[in-house]
Amino acid sequence: MAGIYIHIPFCRSRCIYCGFYSTTALDLRQRYVDALCREMEIRGTRKEEGGKRNDEEIETIYLGGGTPSQLTPSQLRQLFIYINKVYPLTSEREITIEVNPDDVTDEYAAELRQLPVNRVSMGIQTFDDQRLRFLHRRHTARQAIETVSILRAAGINNLSIDLMYGFPGETLSDWQSDISAALSLNVEHISAYCLMIEEGTPLHRMLQHNGDCPLCEQRSELQGDCPQCVDEETERSMYYTLIDRLTAAGYEHYEISNFARPGFRSRHNSSYWNGTPYIGLGAAAHSYDIRSRSWNIADINAYIKGIERGERLFEEELLDNDTRYNDAVTVGLRTCEGIDLNALPKKYRDYCMKNARRYLDDGLLELSVVGNLTSPTLHLTRRGLFVSDMVMSDLMMI
Repeated sequence: MAGIYIHIPFCRSRCIYCGFYSTTALDLRQRYVDALCREMEIRGTRKEEGGKRNDEEIETIYLGGGTPSQLTPSQLRQLFIYINKVYPLTSEREITIEVNPDDVTDEYAAELRQLPVNRVSMGIQTFDDQRLRFLHRRHTARQAIETVSILRAAGINNLSIDLMYGFPGETLSDWQSDISAALSLNVEHISAYCLMIEEGTPLHRMLQHNGDCPLCEQRSELQGDCPQCVDEETERSMYYTLIDRLTAAGYEHYEISNFARPGFRSRHNSSYWNGTPYIGLGAAAHSYDIRSRSWNIADINAYIKGIERGERLFEEELLDNDTRYNDAVTVGLRTCEGIDLNALPKKYRDYCMKNARRYLDDGLLELSVVGNLTSPTLHLTRRGLFVSDMVMSDLMMI
């Protein structure tokens, strides 16, 4: 496997918008870390190959969550001891950990530098304290700014931050202020997402239970669109403003929601978009080996108990050719390079171009040579980026 994703599901409190599997059962942290190490051992040896260790080198490791910074430095050290024990790592590996600003002290940052971590991703979301309280985030805008300074002082030279836009009542001017604050931090990577109501989140449950708009607390008797929620045209303006300001500041817009200084793309996340195999460790973690996708049980207690008895509880989907084509469409169009048509079998290349024709005519897609590639690829235009889900859906096999 070229990459490892380790899911750390622990959160001190839950943010209302988050759809990732998480738990506030912090008392399970050590048992969970022990289970992660045992899962590495179970999966690091391939019985079908005569019990020999898999010697394919690992290029990227990503500790995501949840909140990985809820683990203690000693628990993180334990994980890396086992990673080095089980998996061969390349010398130029990228190792990322997600942190929350309020978890990072001078001491914690110094401990991170003693680990092989060389990239830190921090969820800031917004520099407005009122919006942070709405999201149930535990940090303040000032803490977020100070945390960047703490990590820099500790010698972390590859920082990524997450931003969010489309809050109830947020104006384009408000979003401009957040972008300005982000740019002033001079980080290497910025991810930005529009606030969405995802099924299963506290935000979604608020809507289901109250019948009100959970974003702005307007009564359900209101007819039509809620007047406080950001309309599509404002959302579009926010997205284009993000692109214009970050690219003008020297960031490369290399994926729909991701921007990087030259040389600082997320190598781990890029492996998802490039179809590179990866292994997922922990409760709810997904794995991909080209032939199949699998995912561990999304229940921390069941996960731990299963691993403790030497059994990985998971489901698996074998990928047929149509599914692989659909994957190529959805991940390819997310990136600035787009879909390499020459890599598609003729049947799928013809199908793709047939369905893409109207979007090419409408200016939502284009064929051109991008980056270091030598042949034309099919990729979204600036206008197409905002309606990417629609375009992807129409290019996929039904």
